[in-house]
Amino acid sequence: MTELTAGFVIFPGYTGLDLVGPHEVLVRTSLKCILIAASTEPVVSDKGLRIVPDVDFAHAPQLDILVVPGGPGQTAAMADPGLIGFITERAARARWVLGVCTGTLLLAQAGVLRGRPATTHWLAMEELGRLGAEPVRRRTVWSDNILTGAGVSSGVDAAIELVATVFDRDEAERVTLAIEYDPQPPVMSGHPSRARAELVERLKSTSRFHRKD
Repeated sequence: MTELTAGFVIFPGYTGLDLVGPHEVLVRTSLKCILIAASTEPVVSDKGLRIVPDVDFAHAPQLDILVVPGGPGQTAAMADPGLIGFITERAARARWVLGVCTGTLLLAQAGVLRGRPATTHWLAMEELGRLGAEPVRRRTVWSDNILTGAGVSSGVDAAIELVATVFDRDEAERVTLAIEYDPQPPVMSGHPSRARAELVERLKSTSRFHRKD
């Protein structure tokens, strides 16, 4: 197979695991993985993780796979014409597109998900619908060549699914074993259907997607 290129779009205020989780999976294959941002200056996550992009938007090569993480910075990024324009253009030319968590909202803002089934973080589902997508409450959702993942940790699951699609099941199993991805959470509150109602309401009340009107 000819070497394929996966480009990870980053912006100020991204969530670290949204980016690093899928990157750790995809970089363990034969894919060439590059980090892309508005400039090649370090980009800081919402929790202070500094990542140095490989290339800026203007000099990014052709991408076979476009990966868009989310994070609190997504709110400001929605109004960034350079970022949204890049996503719009590259998603149309990529063979596969992956949106993680609220990165899915950036894909929707870029017009990529209009009328398509998609998922995102459980707190952002209504916003996803307002942006023209068809929200689906699943861990991962495919729509043709576009794959979306729910909350932060789902990026690992989605990336493994992508490996199985781009390569095959054997490669997906190899990578899964290599990173010892064997989830056994010490507490079962990782989804609102299993979390205490009080905890769900507490997170809703502090979410930037919670409408107070």
